[in-house]
Amino acid sequence: MFSFDPYAELAALRPTAPLPLTSPDFTDGGPLPLSAWAEGRGGADRSPALTWGEPPVGTRSFAISCFDPDAPTGSGYWHWAVYNLPADIRSLAAGVGSGEQGALPLGALTLPNEARTERYIGAAPPAGTGVHRYFFVVDALDIDHLEIPAGSTPAILGFNRHFHTLARGVLIGTADPTEH
Repeated sequence: MFSFDPYAELAALRPTAPLPLTSPDFTDGGPLPLSAWAEGRGGADRSPALTWGEPPVGTRSFAISCFDPDAPTGSGYWHWAVYNLPADIRSLAAGVGSGEQGALPLGALTLPNEARTERYIGAAPPAGTGVHRYFFVVDALDIDHLEIPAGSTPAILGFNRHFHTLARGVLIGTADPTEH
């Protein structure tokens, strides 16, 4: 539907080093697995597994998000936003975005998504809106903890992490509303 890449625009404002990001659940530019779709669309609202490479020296924490810029809102749709992940991790298992206590590493915090729940919510592109892109993004940050007020939006996280990002990995999954 759209060709806008919000992370390319951010990189133009403040270049960052690349951080390899992969998933055993889908390939970059390929379709999301059914499990990563919303329950109401036959999925399981299950965050996919993510693995990233060695970050630059000075990395003190990570932030992760999932954003759909193709949602028919004018401002996109945030599916997941996590920050204050420890600097020594290099992967997250599938399903850790469940919102259950202890699913994420100690110290990690999840912000409310667009549905105002503190968890990952799966793809559910509306009919007639074309194929949507889901940007899974991992930022290596130069700070131990971002101080963000509870209940803040993922956009607030994006603003704060922008000024502390040393490296960024982007992995894009797709969802076609005619498929589920």
